[in-house]
Amino acid sequence: MRPDTPAEHIAEAERLIRTATRYPEDQEPLLLQAAAHLELADARERASTLYDQLLAASPADPHLIKALQAANLWEYGHEAEARALISGIRAAAPTDPAPWEVIAESLESHDELEASLECFTEAATLLTSEDTPLTQATAALLTGRHRVRRLLGLPHDDWDMVADTRHTGPIPLDELHDPKRIWALGSDDPAELRAEIARLRAELGDRRAALSRPFPVAILHWPQRELAELVTSYPTLASEYPSHETHLARIEASLRTLAASGTTNLGIVTASVPSYEAFAASEKTSPASPSLLAEYATTLAARGKATPWPPTPTTPCWCTSGKPYAECHGDPSGAVRG
Repeated sequence: MRPDTPAEHIAEAERLIRTATRYPEDQEPLLLQAAAHLELADARERASTLYDQLLAASPADPHLIKALQAANLWEYGHEAEARALISGIRAAAPTDPAPWEVIAESLESHDELEASLECFTEAATLLTSEDTPLTQATAALLTGRHRVRRLLGLPHDDWDMVADTRHTGPIPLDELHDPKRIWALGSDDPAELRAEIARLRAELGDRRAALSRPFPVAILHWPQRELAELVTSYPTLASEYPSHETHLARIEASLRTLAASGTTNLGIVTASVPSYEAFAASEKTSPASPSLLAEYATTLAARGKATPWPPTPTTPCWCTSGKPYAECHGDPSGAVRG
């Protein structure tokens, strides 16, 4: 059962903190979840302490942690510190959409609509282009920008049109983001109230989907040396991996097939033999079992180890060749050779 009361959220946070102590390699995602539960319990000072602890440990995603810290600080009266963190994030211009969305929504929630719009627009300018496919995360930025522009009474622009197109809910974005909706809540007309309840339910469903952040559908990637060690130690797995080149080509081909079928939130997890053997031991299963590979990939993804796919065309390819993705596995003419 999901935590509901403040006491249940506190208990879940403490469980996650204990787990992070046992598994330091997974500390960052576990403590982030714990901080979220503490915020839901209104234990914001404890949550702030966890964010500080994470930032002191050279985290993998410092901008997101700073953004969450800023939003949390502002909620319990530390506005100046929150603003300083937000300014620092904007100056750093991170290429991950998540911190941008957090700081823009924090500004929005405190009626800083112009500043919120600036953040959403800066992020959209930085992270979207004609050559870059729109991901679920970047589409969420455009949806947030659409909402703030509606609150400001601004006319639609090209990005608003894109947000409208990407929205798949039963109620159009223009209706969900209509500033006049607030007046409907005070209406005496039952039909107006029922319509507003339907809109709120649709919006809540979209919000829950965004906050759930489902684990990506992850494909296992073995670096060349690790793969050589794996098939030497466990020859029964050689049929799964005829060669390293074939292995890389199959990863790209599988991900493209999944994307073409409409699967979203795809990712790649990098494997290592010691990690795989430790996982097999924890599952009381032989590492030689091919069926264990998919479970290992799913577990790594659940621990926050997945790298989103596809990379941008100019980003180094996921295969670690050092070439830009567009010139390596992102090149349709050579991505599936082997």
